[in-house]
Amino acid sequence: MPDTLAGMNAVRPPLWRDRNFGTYWVAQSLSAAGDAFAYLAVPLLVLHATGSVAQMGLLTAVAGAASVGAGVFGGVLVDRYDRRTLMIAADLARLILYSLIPLAWLAGPQVWLLFVVLPICEAAGMVFQVAAVTAVRNLVDRDRITEANGRLQATYALAAVGGPLLAGVVSAQFGPTAAIAINAASFALSAAGLWLVRLRKADDGAATASTGRLAEFLAGARFLWRQPVLRSLTVLLSVFIFLTYGFTDVLVYHVKHDLGGSDRTVGIVLGLAALGTIAGALLVAPLRRRRGFGVTWVGALSTCGLAIVGIGLVGNVPAVTVLTAVYLCGVSVGGICSMSLRQEITPDHLLGRVTSAFWSTHYSLGPAGAAVLTWAAGRYGVTAVALVAGTGCLLVAISGLFTPIRRAGSEPAAHEPALAPAVSREAA
Repeated sequence: MPDTLAGMNAVRPPLWRDRNFGTYWVAQSLSAAGDAFAYLAVPLLVLHATGSVAQMGLLTAVAGAASVGAGVFGGVLVDRYDRRTLMIAADLARLILYSLIPLAWLAGPQVWLLFVVLPICEAAGMVFQVAAVTAVRNLVDRDRITEANGRLQATYALAAVGGPLLAGVVSAQFGPTAAIAINAASFALSAAGLWLVRLRKADDGAATASTGRLAEFLAGARFLWRQPVLRSLTVLLSVFIFLTYGFTDVLVYHVKHDLGGSDRTVGIVLGLAALGTIAGALLVAPLRRRRGFGVTWVGALSTCGLAIVGIGLVGNVPAVTVLTAVYLCGVSVGGICSMSLRQEITPDHLLGRVTSAFWSTHYSLGPAGAAVLTWAAGRYGVTAVALVAGTGCLLVAISGLFTPIRRAGSEPAAHEPALAPAVSREAA
């Protein structure tokens, strides 16, 4: 049997030649390209209509709260129903809702509509993201999860380079609503691609018991809390999100208000900075292999903190662009490490609920953080906010050295005996 397995691994084709994964990869890249338009267009739309960074932060906070609320039951849906079908439904819902914005704007600015549409879209997006993360487990073998995540994130980042650049041009020429219309169209392409994907069946054979959706969500939360590394990651990343959730709004405000940039300039900054995300996605797998999870994760968050401090201290667009790229590189490395570890050590039948519980907790402080960060930027200036937020991120990274995160990376796989008691309790 070992010789047979070795032979199978020897002839296994490279991941990029896996047609099923490739189709999924393309579909997600199209969706990410559209998201990159909204990433820039929505803040610009609010800033054009109100001129207020606090209004930008409030919209981000409301949308974030809806996302957290959806996360409570998103994992239950993902573990109970077909993951591909849920992703297609979420894409179609966002296609319809985002299409309403440019249509309504024909009659003039309708800021109130953003406070209706964006939270619903973020809720659908949360369900989509939980399903997308768990789908990777059903697309590739366990030893290829980090590689698959790296390839996906690198492609998302590549789309994020061109997306803001084009969105800046489109917004400057035709207005931010045109960029949002392109975002809406991208969800149709994503749904069409997902229709062609076929996911493997769960590999651990455990069924999700119908014990009530709150009880099922709590099953994922209990697994998350009982796993020392995942528990530590959840707590520290919740603080990190509080400090950085409103960063994009602050950055857009900083480039336009403090540095005198145009919509096109903002698009260039965000587009070029996304190269940092690509670099992080390409570096994460070799870094984790050579340095281990703990060192890689702590180093990534330390990089984020130093970059944010630097953004507050420099006073020109090129320097802000470079430092934002460094920040996004750190976010990419840390995020892929965290997601891959969670996928590797969580049983498949719990993966949706664990992911949901992680994100619901992880993002719970984000809306409040966005509101506080953008209010403080308008009141005290971007420099003061960046110094405080960056220092906070450094403290989060240092705190990781005093938790099980420092020695993480040797946890047993979900199917190994060491997890059997916990799996049995959760399935009961």
